[in-house]
Amino acid sequence: MKILIIEDEKDLAQSIQQFLNQNDYVCEWANNLHSAIDKILDYEYDCILLDLMLPDGNGFDILKELKKQNKTDGIIIISAKETLESKIEGLQLGADDYLTKPFHLSELLVRIQAIIRRKRFNGNNIITFNEIEIDTLAKVVKVNNQQIDITKKEIDLLLFLIGNKNRVLSKAAIAEHLSGDMVDVLENHDFVYAHIKNLKKKLKDAGGAKYIQTVYGLGYKWQNE
Repeated sequence: MKILIIEDEKDLAQSIQQFLNQNDYVCEWANNLHSAIDKILDYEYDCILLDLMLPDGNGFDILKELKKQNKTDGIIIISAKETLESKIEGLQLGADDYLTKPFHLSELLVRIQAIIRRKRFNGNNIITFNEIEIDTLAKVVKVNNQQIDITKKEIDLLLFLIGNKNRVLSKAAIAEHLSGDMVDVLENHDFVYAHIKNLKKKLKDAGGAKYIQTVYGLGYKWQNE
């Protein structure tokens, strides 16, 4: 899962990033409006953490840009500006939640998880696709009621594929989802093929159907056989 932190307070942004990394999220950081706009135009995020008071503009302008671009990224406003008017304006512009500073990182994590479940999986903690069951909180995958040995990165890939079922996902899109903006410094996307290959084998060995289809020259697609 990929998160964008838009926050000009360096210590806070780094503490959020470290905490979320420890909980298996890929995090990127923008410390001003200009760099944040560049990132949201270039990448897709599962959730955006948005400070309203930025050195070169207002967080509301980012909400307006997201709306203009028809983006569906989940958005949590994190702000010391606690007024009814700012909350109403933020929610009306498309934010999903509003968390007032200071806050506990554990509460932030729960709210991020809730938004991602609501956006991608209708609010469910347990995701099922035929014989496959994924517990998104416990990070456990079962095939035919038997737990399989799977890495957290492979679970993230599995959720990304199922969440975009019947859509062709390019290697670049998968690489970006798994690695964030670090993908720009990678020489190639061979690691995507390795993750796909390992995931296919683990599902097959557990008796799962062949859902991951290779679309030659384009990428991969999750679909019923």
